[in-house]
Amino acid sequence: MDTRELLEWSARYHTPNYGRTPICLVRGDGMRVWDSDGREYLDFAAGIAVVGLGHCHPRVTGAIREAAATLLHVSNLYHTAPQIHLAKLLCEHSFADRVFFCNSGAEANEAAIKLARKYAKERFASDRYEVIATRNSFHGRTLATVTATGQEKYQHGFEPLVPGFKHVPYNDLRAMERAIDSRTAAILVEPIQGEGGVNVPDDDYLPGLRKLCDESGALLILDEVQTGVGRTGRLWAYEHAGIEPDVMTLAKALANGVPMGAMLAREDVARALTPGSHASTFGGTPFVASVALATLTTVLDEKIPERAARVGRHLVEGLRALRAGAPAVREIRGRGLLIGIELDRPAGPVVDRCREAGLLALTAGERVLRLAPPLIVEPADCDRALGILATALGGAA
Repeated sequence: MDTRELLEWSARYHTPNYGRTPICLVRGDGMRVWDSDGREYLDFAAGIAVVGLGHCHPRVTGAIREAAATLLHVSNLYHTAPQIHLAKLLCEHSFADRVFFCNSGAEANEAAIKLARKYAKERFASDRYEVIATRNSFHGRTLATVTATGQEKYQHGFEPLVPGFKHVPYNDLRAMERAIDSRTAAILVEPIQGEGGVNVPDDDYLPGLRKLCDESGALLILDEVQTGVGRTGRLWAYEHAGIEPDVMTLAKALANGVPMGAMLAREDVARALTPGSHASTFGGTPFVASVALATLTTVLDEKIPERAARVGRHLVEGLRALRAGAPAVREIRGRGLLIGIELDRPAGPVVDRCREAGLLALTAGERVLRLAPPLIVEPADCDRALGILATALGGAA
C-alpha cells in the first residue's frame, strides 16, 4: 500500500484532533526511524521525550518478548512480581516510599491531585482542597489536568473547568507566596516547563517552593512526566535543586514507549490512599512493569543520566556556535537533553525544513524549537543534527 493511500485513510477515519506531519513511520532502530517510502530520519523528538533508550533497544525488546509470552494482565486484585520489583527500584532510587501505577502522565497527575485533596482534608480541614499551578504549564488532557494546565488554548471549548485551581506566573516565588492561603492543599509545578517552552527556573525557585510548602503544610507535587528518568542529566530533575518533593509524577520515558505512568509519594502522604479510594485497571500490568523494569535498570546500569548531561553539553555548545550565524535564534535554554531554542518567529516552518532534510524535531509553544533526542544519542548524531539545523535556521524567513 502506498503512502498516499495510507494518509488518505488516516484523514478519513481518525478524529481530527492531531496536526500530523505528512509521513507514515514504520520502523525504528536506535536513533533512527524510517517512513513508508523508505526514507531515514535522525530522531531528535523521541516520541516527545519518550524513547529515552532509543528505538528497539535490545534489553527493552527482550523484556517485551519475554513478558508477552509470560503474563499480560491479571488486574490489581492480585500481586505480580514485576510490579513489586519496579516499585521497590523506584523507591530505592528516589525520595519516595510508595508508588501508584497508572497508564499516562495525565493519570499520574490526576492521582496526585486526588491524593493532595484527600490528604489535606483528612489532616487539616474539609475546605482545604485548592491546588496552585503555574501559567504556561502543561499537566495533561483530562478535565482536572487540563484545568491545572496554565494555557487557555488547551482549555477552550471544555468549560466549565474543574473548580479548586489557581494559577500564578512560573519562576515567581512572591506570586506563589501571595497565592497560598488556608485552602491550599498543594503546589503543582514542573521542574522545567516542557510544553510551555523549555523554561528553566532560577536556582532558588524549587528550594523556595519547598520552604513555602513546609511553612504552610501544602504538598509539593513535581510533575516530572517529561523531565524524569534521566532527561535533564540527573535521574530526576528535582536533584538539581537539592530538594525533595512530597509527590512526583512520571510517565513518558518510564517504559521506553510502552504506556505507563506512576505517582510516587512519601509514606505519610501516601497513607491517605486507603483501599478502594483510587484505582487503575491497567495500571502496572505485569507486561508493562517488566518493560519499565528493564528500562529503568538499563538507565541505572549504563549511567544514562550522566551521558545525557555530557552529550547535552556538547549539543548546547554546538547550538551556541550555530547561533552566531543564525539571527533567528534569540535564546538557547534547557538541561541535559531537554533543550529549547527560542526563535524570533514561528518554529513550525523550521521543524518542517528539518524533517525535509532528515531530522525530526519538536516545537514547545509557537516560537520555541525543542530538541529531546533519545538519551543514547552520540556526539556525532548531534553534529549531524546541528548541520541540518544550521541550514533550516538560515532559511527561517
